[in-house]
Amino acid sequence: MKNVTENKETPNESRCFALASNDLLCRPSVIEPFYKDESVTLYYGDSKDVLPHIQTPIDLTVTSPPYDNIRTYDGFDFDFEAIARSLYAVTPQGGVVVWNVADQHQNGSETGTSFKQALYFKEIGFNLHDTMIYSKPCFAFPESTRYHQTFEYMFVFSKGKPKTINLLKDRKNIHSGAIVHGALRQTDGTLKHSNGAKNKKQYQEYGHRFNVWTLAHNNNKERGFHPATMPLALARDHILSWSSKGDTILDPFAGSGTTLLAAKNLGCKAIGIEISKDYCQITVERLKQMTLGF
Repeated sequence: MKNVTENKETPNESRCFALASNDLLCRPSVIEPFYKDESVTLYYGDSKDVLPHIQTPIDLTVTSPPYDNIRTYDGFDFDFEAIARSLYAVTPQGGVVVWNVADQHQNGSETGTSFKQALYFKEIGFNLHDTMIYSKPCFAFPESTRYHQTFEYMFVFSKGKPKTINLLKDRKNIHSGAIVHGALRQTDGTLKHSNGAKNKKQYQEYGHRFNVWTLAHNNNKERGFHPATMPLALARDHILSWSSKGDTILDPFAGSGTTLLAAKNLGCKAIGIEISKDYCQITVERLKQMTLGF
């Protein structure tokens, strides 16, 4: 029998404390999940308020925060720096944060917010383990003054060295079976030739992916859940790459629950936080209707 609970009411009752500055510091006295089953815990609230109460070490965060003001999300906004610091606090040594983000065009220029956020993550102690690209098969809006925008960043941050690295090996190698050869440029400018021919080392049929991933959009049904639904394959493949079965996966901007579904499907525990009650309800319905396997 599944242990499933669903809280229909607002989960966070706040208690306010007076500070010396006469400001009020409000913190939830009790954090109750909006939904909980054997694998997934979903909180309804602002990540800035909920994250400090998360006691479980987070092995991997996979999330796609709001991109500047490209979407309004019912007027909600988020305190990036507070959430970044909280992510650092809940991430143990070896943990990883995947931050999928893009920039808005304002007054003829890209905002550069993605770069500012990446540098802030480094400033508070994360390593920038990899700067990856999510390449889209098509563009959303035609451009007349610049090339069509068809990619987003996937910054992979780690706290120290990642404890889990499972590089996906599904790239068909055009040189499969051939003898490895070539040369590497040394620091003094000279070339060091490979000894592959001597060792009879051959290229394998499949090699590790590059760090530019071309992923199809979700189908029309999944895209209808949310105005900016993360591709299920993006969440799935990062979970496969940076975590192991049984690990705890976090999405502090859970949206319609794509990361949570992918984590559950892969045998991981999942924690989601979502500020919109409507999207919390959509996530619950998706979790109830999901079938195991991709």
